[in-house]
Amino acid sequence: MEKFDHAAVSPPAHGMAVMAFGKHVIRIMAGNTGGSLGMFEACVLPGEGPPLHVHEREDELFRVLSGRFGFWCAGDYVELTEGGSIALPRGVPHRFRNVGQTEGRLMVVVTPGGFESFFPIVELCKPETPEQIASIAKGFGLTFPPEDDRKVA
Repeated sequence: MEKFDHAAVSPPAHGMAVMAFGKHVIRIMAGNTGGSLGMFEACVLPGEGPPLHVHEREDELFRVLSGRFGFWCAGDYVELTEGGSIALPRGVPHRFRNVGQTEGRLMVVVTPGGFESFFPIVELCKPETPEQIASIAKGFGLTFPPEDDRKVA
């Protein structure tokens, strides 16, 4: 990994677009920041979002670029619209959902970086079952709590 001693830049209309659980645009890879962080944009259709999950390796910071999103974390719930931000800690079950009527967009920063590579790997592998998804996720320190733990969120 290179030392992070110069700017990592993602000009407008650049980034690596991937289709995995919706459209994601990878803006900055961990390799460009010495592993300090990764950044991606998520385009989320109304009613969509990931199931309850836990990141063991990274904290996540979200900024709503457009739309309305609900965020569940550690039993708390908050809704945010354009310009709102939230930081979610590693090791704590959380999820989000587009609770608006139109496609929404999120800018997501993960620290340390690395998780941004999850989406290109999913696009490449094309998992078809929950078990296949869980297998890929495990390699990124991502787990999904059992069904009975999900009813809270």
